[in-house]
Amino acid sequence: MGNILTLAQKELRAYFVSPIAYVLLVFFALLFGYFYVSSINFMVQLSMGQFGMGGPQIININEFMIRPLFGNTAVILLFMLPMLTMRSFAEEKRSGTIELLLTSPLTDFQIILGKFLGAMALYTLMLSLTLVHIGVLFWYGEPEWAPVLSGYLGLLLMGGSFISIGLAISSMTKNQIVAGVSTFAVLLLFWIINWMGDASGTMTQSVLAYLSILEHLDDFSKGVIDTTHVTYYVSFITLGLFLTAKSMDMARWNG
Repeated sequence: MGNILTLAQKELRAYFVSPIAYVLLVFFALLFGYFYVSSINFMVQLSMGQFGMGGPQIININEFMIRPLFGNTAVILLFMLPMLTMRSFAEEKRSGTIELLLTSPLTDFQIILGKFLGAMALYTLMLSLTLVHIGVLFWYGEPEWAPVLSGYLGLLLMGGSFISIGLAISSMTKNQIVAGVSTFAVLLLFWIINWMGDASGTMTQSVLAYLSILEHLDDFSKGVIDTTHVTYYVSFITLGLFLTAKSMDMARWNG
């Protein structure tokens, strides 16, 4: 476990040596802040009855602000997390340090888990920036805390799924740009896969809806922690890490 944590710390430091961590943190904070302010403006207008609702209304903060805000955050992550993982293995291959990593006393499991935890640490830091905004809501309003906590759990699991697939694709190429674009394409496919089921039969629609990575987030933002959704995300993460391990295994044989 010590080797894994050491490698995770090394990975986290590497993000801050390059501009990538600062760029991701700044842009994520700006985009989240924009959606946060937009959500507040919409909620205020809704509560004042400016959409033909016949006068001031009592608005549920969780339903009309926090839930849509978490949905918008997922969209931000779809675009930004591929940039977080694109360098993980691709840069090692480009610079030639992958050979040193593969011949080190570390096992493939330790290397993969170390890189995964390093990326997850930076991702967790990104999410922690949003706690200031949520704290303001609790200071001035009375949102329910359970949907907020479960919503963050859902975002963590979804982000872990994105990162695991990003690591797998990064381990298959030397080019960071190719890794980033390919990761985005694969994640986008799982994002919209349920749209294909709209014109299909009931059985096909159910299967494609289950495979959709976005469909499993909504219940978390409602305060519902369903084992079906947790199992899906954990399985997705496991699949991504498994594919990374197979890719590294092939690199050893080819190397």
